[in-house]
This record gives sequence, C-alpha cells and structure tokens, in this order.
Amino acid sequence: MKGIVWDGESAELRDDVEVRDLRPGEVRVKLTAAGVCHSDVSVLDGTIMFPTPAVLGHEGAGVVEAVASDVTTLAEGDHVVLTTLGNCGMCAECSRGKPTFCRTSLGRLSRPFTVGGEKAFQFANTSAFVDSTVVKQTSAIKIPDDVPLTSACLIGCGVLTGVGAVFNRAKVTHGESAVVIGVGGIGLNTIQGLAMSDALPIIAVDTNPGKEALAKQFGATHFICPDEDTDLVEAVKEICGNGVDYVFECVGSTALIKAATEMLDFGGAVVMLGVPKMGTEASFVVSTMYNDKSIMGCRYGSARPAYDIPMLIELYKAGRLKLDELVSATYPIEEFNTALDELHAGKLARGVLTMD
Repeated sequence: MKGIVWDGESAELRDDVEVRDLRPGEVRVKLTAAGVCHSDVSVLDGTIMFPTPAVLGHEGAGVVEAVASDVTTLAEGDHVVLTTLGNCGMCAECSRGKPTFCRTSLGRLSRPFTVGGEKAFQFANTSAFVDSTVVKQTSAIKIPDDVPLTSACLIGCGVLTGVGAVFNRAKVTHGESAVVIGVGGIGLNTIQGLAMSDALPIIAVDTNPGKEALAKQFGATHFICPDEDTDLVEAVKEICGNGVDYVFECVGSTALIKAATEMLDFGGAVVMLGVPKMGTEASFVVSTMYNDKSIMGCRYGSARPAYDIPMLIELYKAGRLKLDELVSATYPIEEFNTALDELHAGKLARGVLTMD
C-alpha cells in the first residue's frame, strides 16, 4: 500500500508500505483524509526529532475495516476520527478526566509498519499519510456517517488543540480579552474557540496580511500585522490599555513568548501552543509577572478525546464550529509536496490529503 515515509533526509511516497496484523485492543482504519499539519513539517525541518524510517501524518479520519476480538467500542464500517493521544483509558489519570496526563503510552514508540521489508515507526500514535493504519481503540473516536471525513479529520489535531486550549486549559469566559499570535491551523481554531466562548476583543496577530480576512471569518475582532518596526506589546495595548486576559502563542517563538507575558493584564495568562525546537529555553522579565500573571503549558488542548470529539461534532452540526471553512484545498496523496509548498507559502488554513 501507499504511504508518505520519512527517512531522515526526505519524505517520499512509497508503494511498499505494509502494516502488521491486529493485536488485542486495536483497530485497523482505512484512511480517507488527513490534514497537513505543522507538526509533520516540524519533523521534516528537525524541530521535532523522530526516529526513522517513519510513516508520517497524524490528523486523520477514515473507516474501520477490522477490529480485534476484544474491541467493544467500534465495529467494521464505523467512521472515525483519529487522535494522537494514545491514552490507555484505564489508569488513574484517565479515570479522573486527564488523559493527556496518561503515562502508559507517553514517549513509547511503536513500529507497526514495514517499508520495503524494514520495520518503520508510527508517527504520533497514528500515521495518517497511508492507505491503512493500526491504532488502539482509544485512538479512534466514532463519528456520524454524514460528517464529511475531509473536514472531520482536522478535529484530530488542529481543532482539538486550538479549541481545547480555550475550553479546557484556559477556560475563557464571557467578555474576557485575548490575543492569538500566529494565524495558522492552531491559531484559527483558537480564535474560533474564543469566539464560541464570547471572548472580547479577540486580537489576531500574523506577519502575513493575507491572514486578516481568514482570522476575522473565524471570529477575530482585530488584526495586527507587525513588521520589524512594530512594537507588538504597544500595538496590543492600543486596543486594550491595561493588557489582555489571555495570550495564546501559536508560533513557538521564545521572543514572542516573552512579548506575550508583557501583553497581560493583572491576573492574565499566556498559553503556549507553538512548539519550539527541542531543548529551547525561554526567558521573561520576572517583574512583569507579578499581580497573579501566569504561563501555562498546554498539551493537545488538554483534550479528552472520547468526550471532546463528539462534542465538537455536535457544535459543527449546529453550525457553530467551522470545519469545512478550514479546508483551503484537497490534494491526492501523490501531491504531498505541492501541499507542503502551499502551506509554506501561507496559502492554506489547512490542506487535506485524500487517499481514495
């Protein structure tokens, strides 16, 4: 079968990918669609170090084609969204509603694939740039058959991370102010999470002026397009004189994390969503953090996939969550490099690869 394989130097479409038989607690999913996310790009540019060879992709949706004999939550033919979390669903952390704290699979890498007869790693517990993948049943969440899989696939990473950061981690409420730095896939979903939480104002920041219309479509009330002469902190305080309640940093820049701390009003919080290179250290002026200000880490939107994904689907069906609007273009998997080029050029909210 076909799949996008990273060998440490390049990612290419291979037609000699195979996936092993099911083990207890697993399901096999025929992929239909997969979003091209910056986390995949971060593997290619070395920001995320990952062993090779690896089958890439992690933001996927498809149809269950087989289940292990002990699987009770899914059946052949079910439509599913894949989640990268890989939590066990049984430990104390999962049981108290904190599956992102689950340690049973954290940092453990599996190699369910072979490429040209050589064992290959699974990326982010899923590997979605492939015809079929094998995942734990906790990593495949059933959705209604009438939801387009080309839209639903984006829930598995970008939507859960951005909306989840607002709903689950920051817990933003009515009338609270926010800045979102970086209007990519994560940033757009953070913006629409803020809009659904009735935040006001919602200030989007991006160096690409072409992102303004998109940011406002998803709920931003203001847009700042800084250049090298812009004092970003002052630009934010021209809108909110005392600073804002929340800043969501979606770029992974230590300079922007520092600037974010200086944008805060008393009691405000920076939520870090962007991923800098492993080992990167950030700094801030300590005196700017008094008056109950804080910096929050946030893994995967502090998500509870078995609860959050069905809830997000309901919001989509009610017309409140934008999914279709996130899909700027679809590409057959053979056009992976074109999708990457257009992502780098800032032309996409999300590009989606199709496997059919």
